[in-house]
Amino acid sequence: MGKHEAVAGSTQGSDKQTESMNLLLSTQTVIREALEKLGYPESMYELLKEPLRVLQVRIPVRMDNGEVKVFTGYRAQHNDSVGPTKGGIRFHPDVTEDEVKALSIWMSLKAGIVDLPYGGGKGGIICDPREMSFRELERLSRGYVRAISQIVGPTKDIPAPDVFTNSQIMAWMMDEYSRIREFDSPGFITGKPIALGGSHGRETATAKGVTICIREALKRRGIQLEGARVVVQGFGNAGSYLSKFMHDAGAKVVGISDAYGALYDPEGLDIDYLLDRRDSFGTVTKLFTNTISNKELLELECDILVPAAIENQITAANAHNIKASIVVEAANGPTTLEATKILTERGILLVPDVLASAGGVTVSYFEWVQNNQGYYWTEEEVEEKLEKVMVKSFDNVYSLSQTRRVDMRLAAYMVGARKMAEASRFRGWV
Repeated sequence: MGKHEAVAGSTQGSDKQTESMNLLLSTQTVIREALEKLGYPESMYELLKEPLRVLQVRIPVRMDNGEVKVFTGYRAQHNDSVGPTKGGIRFHPDVTEDEVKALSIWMSLKAGIVDLPYGGGKGGIICDPREMSFRELERLSRGYVRAISQIVGPTKDIPAPDVFTNSQIMAWMMDEYSRIREFDSPGFITGKPIALGGSHGRETATAKGVTICIREALKRRGIQLEGARVVVQGFGNAGSYLSKFMHDAGAKVVGISDAYGALYDPEGLDIDYLLDRRDSFGTVTKLFTNTISNKELLELECDILVPAAIENQITAANAHNIKASIVVEAANGPTTLEATKILTERGILLVPDVLASAGGVTVSYFEWVQNNQGYYWTEEEVEEKLEKVMVKSFDNVYSLSQTRRVDMRLAAYMVGARKMAEASRFRGWV
């Protein structure tokens, strides 16, 4: 779920720039440490600390009132030593170049952690889709593809949905790319509708992956999933599906939140009731009067805390107050590096975003494979394959964290960077 606040004056813009810069710097800090632990030279860090290429584009769009508005978009390709780059496109008023760079690096790490033949990519357009019509969004989506068409494709860089983009936007983008290339290219983009070559299980893939990580983490802590108390911050795509999966598995979802507030019930919330009543942006708390704040939600007594909203939610300021035994990051960057250190010292098991939310890119890979071979799998086959990949990836990261005595975030970065570093070394780049 993206930010729902209105974008105010320049101070908020500069705050966002600083946040994005911090995101990039903290990502680079952990990559440096991971590569040092793995014994790579400084030159490897110099190669991997920034994307190989970043394209900034300007997209003119004729709005419904007849005026032309020009939007700024980005596409970052972090490293293509292993294979084509892969990553989502977000439509959001707060998109910045540094954020897109950091997220492309995370995609490389995710692909390495779940052992996919990809490097990381990421795209974004500075816009507010909530204030645009269906037709304006279509014109913007097609304009973006025209602007980046030279550097993307099924064997170069494969986009996917992200914040405020969906299967319809992917369908428009695929259609535009197919027109430019003059042949049908379903493998150019993932997260498409099933009718256009999309994969079963793609919509729920991120939440399924997080669910598998929660289950594996609980095993390591000797806690039963049935009856476990879960708090989920964020009720967008990942948060809502995850709440449903947890509820159906017998866990008690005691707290959920959206951009406007949070709900808490120590006996467990009625998730099906809340899902029925939320709007298309995942907001439901406005319907209730007895809400609590997001700050209070994060500090509730629970077994599992899942930040599934936006970055920088658990910081040095509140990490000492977190009462969960396990924190599983479904959002990108919800925990700062200082907070990671505090949680680890307090004995809280932190499952990092690059591992926990890797279900989405894994099923995107399955979709691309199905497009390339022209043979499609059932939902059961997709879920079975996802289960194997996520369990193996969790085991690899957890085992490394135990043997090397490092936190799960650093262990995940070590696993994620290794394949990319090896491929770059074999190619003779470093």
